[in-house]
Amino acid sequence: MDEREFLENGKNMPENTVHPEPNEEPFSPEKLAAQERMEQIFKCVAPKEELKEKESLPRKEVQEEAPENEESTSAEIELMTVARLSKVEKRALLQKERQEKKKQKQKKAKKVLLVVFVIALVMGGGAIYTDYAPNKQTGEIIVTVPQNAGTAQIASVLKRDNLIMSKTFFRVMSKLRGMDGKYNFGKFKLDRSFGYEDIFKTLTQASQSEEAVRVVIPEGYEIYKIADLLESKGLIDKKKFYDIINYGEFDYDFVKDVPQRDNRLEGYLFPETYMFMPNDEYGIINEMLGQFDKVYGKYASRAEEIGMPMDEVITLASIIEREAIGDEDRKLVSSVFHNRINSSDYPYLQSCATVQYVLKERKPVLSVADTKIDSPYNTYINPGLPIGPIASPGEKAIEAALYPEDSEYFFFVYRNGKHYFAKTNAEHEQNKNR
Repeated sequence: MDEREFLENGKNMPENTVHPEPNEEPFSPEKLAAQERMEQIFKCVAPKEELKEKESLPRKEVQEEAPENEESTSAEIELMTVARLSKVEKRALLQKERQEKKKQKQKKAKKVLLVVFVIALVMGGGAIYTDYAPNKQTGEIIVTVPQNAGTAQIASVLKRDNLIMSKTFFRVMSKLRGMDGKYNFGKFKLDRSFGYEDIFKTLTQASQSEEAVRVVIPEGYEIYKIADLLESKGLIDKKKFYDIINYGEFDYDFVKDVPQRDNRLEGYLFPETYMFMPNDEYGIINEMLGQFDKVYGKYASRAEEIGMPMDEVITLASIIEREAIGDEDRKLVSSVFHNRINSSDYPYLQSCATVQYVLKERKPVLSVADTKIDSPYNTYINPGLPIGPIASPGEKAIEAALYPEDSEYFFFVYRNGKHYFAKTNAEHEQNKNR
């Protein structure tokens, strides 16, 4: 039906009817169908465009346009908000989270430090109390403080005698208490139960050296002769003395290297002039061992250089001490023994002094029977060195054992106040007839 028919019938045209422009031909069916398709397309596209317009609006405007009766959970709102955070907001949130983690770590670190501090305080306090308070041990001991000894040396003496647990702590406390430079030298009677304050007090008073007895231990003395000498001076009980010699514990590293045997410390009681206190067997032995440690320390590197263990050095030195006469022939005597130790033709040292040690008697001339005594000390029947020292050698004998003369001698004999050395047995027989 065209427009004229609608007008003639008194009817209005549909609202969506397009009026043709003047001089325009009426709509054909094909044009109407095309227009309807366009309108359908427009209806489909319009909602999408509206949605885009709404999304381009600020979040607040979008929320205001939402229906009032529409309900959303707080979780959904939070999710929408987080999802729509800007980059700046995201960085701020991330930084805040990092700060929170850092605070938590700092709190944990402070707790750990506090625990460590408390533990250290408890342990340190316990150590100080243990070291500074009186010991549980009892019994008197004589301590010898050398002349001009400083706090460090005194600390070593006290530690060696098991009177303190820490040399460093003693030095620190001495400094804090103002004791440095105030200690006296000499002999001091200390009780093993003394705490540091008692030790400070005793060592700063006059020594008891006036009670000490002067004793000269000769070079080449055997332990039994040393014991006899000390007993004659009223200084020791021999049984107690020998018990300490064989089983006593001493704070010297070299003692650990001494094999267990009868008269264990034979050779290590260094010959010297001493001031000993009566009834102090341990202190007397300890002081002689201390002197040995000081002297042998000069030659320890040489012993390592030539591959001689300490016990072999002292064993050879003790034989040299007993066989040599004065300084003039110690190193020659040493060369004879070194040559025999390294020889397959003359492996026996054949030292009379070793047999005399077995006999505990210094016989001027040995019998044939004497040279056949079954003993590990008898160098007539055992090749090489005996099982241990036979006397206390002095420093020069120790030096001779480590620095022998370079010679080809294998024999020596004592005649008319001197030694005669020989390379062959024939020469030796001639020397014996001098």
